[in-house]
Amino acid sequence: MKMKELPLRNLFHKPLRTAALFVLTFFLAFTIFSGSAVIWSLQNGLDRLESRLGADVIVVPNKAKQKIDPKNLILNGTPGYFYMDKEKMNLIEHVEGVDKVSPQIFLASLSASCCSIPVQIIGFEPESDFIVQPWIQESYHKPLEHGDVVVGASIVSNVGDTIRFYNQNCHIVAKLQATGTGLDTAVYTNADTIRSLIDASAKMGVNQAFNGDVNDIISSVYIKVKDGYSAKKVTDNINLQVRRVKAIQMKEMLSEIGTGLTGVSRTIGFLIGSIWVMAFIILAISFSVLVGERKKEFAVLRMLGMSQKRLASVMLAESFILSFIGGLAGVFMGLLTVLPFGSYIETVLHLPFLIPGWKEIILLTIGTVVVICVVGPLAAGYATLRLSRVDAATIFREGN
Repeated sequence: MKMKELPLRNLFHKPLRTAALFVLTFFLAFTIFSGSAVIWSLQNGLDRLESRLGADVIVVPNKAKQKIDPKNLILNGTPGYFYMDKEKMNLIEHVEGVDKVSPQIFLASLSASCCSIPVQIIGFEPESDFIVQPWIQESYHKPLEHGDVVVGASIVSNVGDTIRFYNQNCHIVAKLQATGTGLDTAVYTNADTIRSLIDASAKMGVNQAFNGDVNDIISSVYIKVKDGYSAKKVTDNINLQVRRVKAIQMKEMLSEIGTGLTGVSRTIGFLIGSIWVMAFIILAISFSVLVGERKKEFAVLRMLGMSQKRLASVMLAESFILSFIGGLAGVFMGLLTVLPFGSYIETVLHLPFLIPGWKEIILLTIGTVVVICVVGPLAAGYATLRLSRVDAATIFREGN
């Protein structure tokens, strides 16, 4: 038997012992990979959400807070619509500290024959918009014509498809990059198109929130604050000076999300750290017990002429093989757990959740396997140190 085959033969010779150590390394790799992927995805979602919102303050009618929380509309994609007079935007524009204003108009489609799918429809004015268009231009570089729509990443329809809302045909011209939030389940179009859809919904008698002239309504106003002005001060001024509206500081809304994200990240991080420490201790104890069980085996090898250094290398090779295979298996199971259930995790946590790209996943995979392949042999190091001090004659005398 060749000496380089000895580690593998040892592992196959004791399948139960090998399986127990494999499970330990598998569990450690699965925990590190899955936990790190979840934390990374949550942080990605929050970062992407901040970049997509691109405003300092959002203003909605007072009654909107009673019908639907804007945060739920953004994070969970909860369909909803509410309206206020377009005149409110003119008043907001003249509040001190306001630099740019951009209105949006909301409409929710129905789960009925008049609509292809029940989704949130968001309309914007191309002339003033600084929120949606920069996002759209990442995948579509033309102006939206009447009837053109852009769909979020989670909408099952594809570019080129026709989608119906209130018996009006719309054409999908682009699909947006994912944000890990409810924005991914929305449909975006220009103000001209959404006003036609609102008019169609009113004529069908299913839009009780709308009455009057469709050209005189908006749902929300997104605001950029001038340099040197506080977003909080501008928010307070709008709430004081403009009646029947509610101004919300965007950072305040995101800070609530960030606080939840921080709490979840800390909890997961603590669990990962705890399991890491426990797994290392268990591995160290396991390899120590392994030495005790194999004293006579090692003594025989020593008497046959194997050096302490060679014997230690056999032990390290066994631990490396187990760590490598267990690490790969744990990462694979982590991939099967996190990637397909990203939407479910987002729903459960009520936080933006955007899984990293394949490059990041590959880096995380390599990092996890490398760490496991270091932890395994390090755990075996304690056993190796003890092994190097064992005297063969003493071991045989202990058996008598």
